Amino acid sequence: MDFDVTPEQQKRIDALRTAVRFRLPGVARNSPDAHYSRDEWSAAAALGLTGLCLPATAGGGGLGALDVALCLEAFGDACTDTGLVFGVAAHLLACAVPIRDFACRSVLDELLPGLADGTLIGANAMTEPEAGSDVGALTTTARPVAGGYLLDGVKSFASNGPVADVFVTYAVTDPTAGFLGISAFAVPRDLPGLEVGGPMPKMGLWGCPASSVEFTGCLVPARYRLGEDGQGSMIFQHSMGWERACLFGLYLGVLARQLRQCVEHTRTRRQFGRAIAGFQAVSHRIADMRVRLDAARLLVHRACWLLDAGRDHRAAAAVSKVAVAEAAIANGLDAVRVFGGAGYLAEGGVEAQLRDAVPAAIFSGTTEMQKEILTREMGL
Repeated sequence: MDFDVTPEQQKRIDALRTAVRFRLPGVARNSPDAHYSRDEWSAAAALGLTGLCLPATAGGGGLGALDVALCLEAFGDACTDTGLVFGVAAHLLACAVPIRDFACRSVLDELLPGLADGTLIGANAMTEPEAGSDVGALTTTARPVAGGYLLDGVKSFASNGPVADVFVTYAVTDPTAGFLGISAFAVPRDLPGLEVGGPMPKMGLWGCPASSVEFTGCLVPARYRLGEDGQGSMIFQHSMGWERACLFGLYLGVLARQLRQCVEHTRTRRQFGRAIAGFQAVSHRIADMRVRLDAARLLVHRACWLLDAGRDHRAAAAVSKVAVAEAAIANGLDAVRVFGGAGYLAEGGVEAQLRDAVPAAIFSGTTEMQKEILTREMGL
């Protein structure tokens, strides 16, 4: 096994990290309604981040899963606005990927170039007020009519929703068929009957706005259906495979930056006449942070490698997601403790890292749902 990146990959990572630090170092988000601007989104797009794994023929980077995760790690490391990084990753993996792999040719030609170059912002609208982990409880319906489908229902927690130009959504087309009765759609924002709610105040990831999306007799032309009728559950799982394997690369970048900050702080912060790095209670806490980061990185790389190889990656992605999410939360708590009172203040950004870490255990399938995947995979 080769645990090192190739010279080409290292060159790409280094160039991206340098470019992000120059163009998108991050801005202070001092309230839950302080979201990324279109200029900041465009700057990320100009670096190729909005189209990393989209085809080169559509203006994307044509990268595989591992390279996407490596790039998102560099992005998360260099940009302190984790909400922006998350918004870009959600756009790419939960919206652009299912369009890339399941849209018809006319929709690919219409949407993919804009998603790749960032002139279109994508959002995923799957979760409903009463259907989060239980995706089989969807109540949004898509009724076949002449020329397409009439969508009715309400979605919640659509990341990028308030500013999105296209929504990948899922609705019941056959209520008698269970998970085989769900279909997927790419819905342009300007279709009549689609209403986007205002930004939801959130605990963390302030840079990325989220909202509800309501469909009321929204006529979606048939060409915007992704795949065939009844393939929505499969398409969603395909999308989540990419998201669970790749998106959490961004948290690896946050964890790496956080660890450097803690090391530097303990070297320079003095108490009782010496640097606090000399206290074993402090240094061992930082050692634990390093162990969690290194383990999580290896697991992310394994999941992405399996995805790129076309092998079964579902369990590996579940393992890596749990490892990264729980490491982000644990390391976030440790960082606050290492910095003490300064870590609790908003000014230094340490408390924001903890707030931004908490949703990692919720979105893309909760930690508990990932454990269910693993127990079923083991035959329990």
